[in-house]
Amino acid sequence: MEKNAKIYVAGHKGLVGSAILRALEKSGYNNCVVRSRQELDLTCQSSVERFFDEERPEYVFLAAAKVGGILANATYPADFIYQNLVIETNVIHAAYKYGAKKLLFLGSSCIYPRDCPQPMKEEYLLTGPLEPTNEPYAVAKIAGIKMCEAYDRQYGTKYISVMPTNLYGPNDNFDLETSHVLPALIRKFHLAKLAMQKDWEGIKKNEVIFGRIPDDFKRSLGLDPKKNLPLENSDKEPEVVLWGTGSPRREFLHVDDLADACIYLMDNYDGSEIVNIGVGKDITIRELAELIAKIVGYQGKIRFDTSKPDGTPRKLLDVSKLSSLGWQPTIGLEEGIKKTYGWFLSSLPLPIQNS
Repeated sequence: MEKNAKIYVAGHKGLVGSAILRALEKSGYNNCVVRSRQELDLTCQSSVERFFDEERPEYVFLAAAKVGGILANATYPADFIYQNLVIETNVIHAAYKYGAKKLLFLGSSCIYPRDCPQPMKEEYLLTGPLEPTNEPYAVAKIAGIKMCEAYDRQYGTKYISVMPTNLYGPNDNFDLETSHVLPALIRKFHLAKLAMQKDWEGIKKNEVIFGRIPDDFKRSLGLDPKKNLPLENSDKEPEVVLWGTGSPRREFLHVDDLADACIYLMDNYDGSEIVNIGVGKDITIRELAELIAKIVGYQGKIRFDTSKPDGTPRKLLDVSKLSSLGWQPTIGLEEGIKKTYGWFLSSLPLPIQNS
């Protein structure tokens, strides 16, 4: 990409899009174009085509998507399949119609079969049933991948599909009803630490900034859900209750590493085959919880509710293709979580100092 090329980052306020935009600007790309959701509805075909006709971006990073964890996927399956299908078809087709040189489509590791051999190679796509808890989202992402492949084959475009592993970092979603596991754990352990410190005002402010705290989690902290104050006649110590057994294994990539990989591939890869982006190492949810609790400074009880689903037993990407192309991640998991917790804390109001 030329430094003055017009580059459109779709979804620039989200976790991935904001990281890509930061990385582009840091690398000297000075002609990036963005639109907020209020300015451009990507589910509206006419609006998307009008935008592409007016702006004529040369390169497109398609990071816009409806995303969420197990609970969100289970609650809103129609939203997940519809919105993701419409966004990707509108943007991919408009990129072709209005002459974009190259497009990078962000998929997800959940495209691979539930019982996929580990680590998951790119060629395992469509070789078995998907994980039921996020099937609508995965089907939409698979459709986007196949659309990119079809346009490359029929029209000679250069559309890249990348499959990132589980992501985290600045601008993550910390809403406990829609977030993924790592940011949810950061917030849960932080709230539990506040409860142990009897910082009820801090809990109230946290709820205003990051979204509603579910009633069941408040009770696990020993709080009255309606008052955010300790339950009457209760000496209950706060505990953090997590879904499942804690045994599933997950791989985590800091979003700044993902952004770096995406820009690297846009510059150095012209193939139609999908490319996994990850670190090549995984960790159990139990180990992750213990690590985050240590970083946050929570020393209370952690309990796993085995009546809740675990989801996919293991999700580890084979990143040998990406490594062979010359890219490697640089941010370790503990370092990345510390940075993310620091960003989380910086988003909270500073306490009022008594003079």
